[in-house]
Amino acid sequence: MHIIKLHFSARKVDAPQWMAAHNAWLDAGFSDGVFLAAGSLEDGSGGCILAAQQTRDLVEARVAQDPFVMHGVVTPEITSFKPGRTQPALASLLTQTPA
Repeated sequence: MHIIKLHFSARKVDAPQWMAAHNAWLDAGFSDGVFLAAGSLEDGSGGCILAAQQTRDLVEARVAQDPFVMHGVVTPEITSFKPGRTQPALASLLTQTPA
């Protein structure tokens, strides 16, 4: 499982130009079953995505395709972890083999 934090850069002002493409990228991640949750950070400094079912290398490659990342609007930070405990509804995320 991976926590992806997207920190706004000085190019935050360019975000509206790439917002539709960024949202399409997010939609693809949800459609593929890789993204489990996404949203803005409460302090307005960027966003956060919870991802699963892929290796870190594949997540890094996916994040590199985010239009916000490609155009320097955000700087990504990926933290990978192996959950030891989850709510029962999330247990299947621990048993599936990453793609």
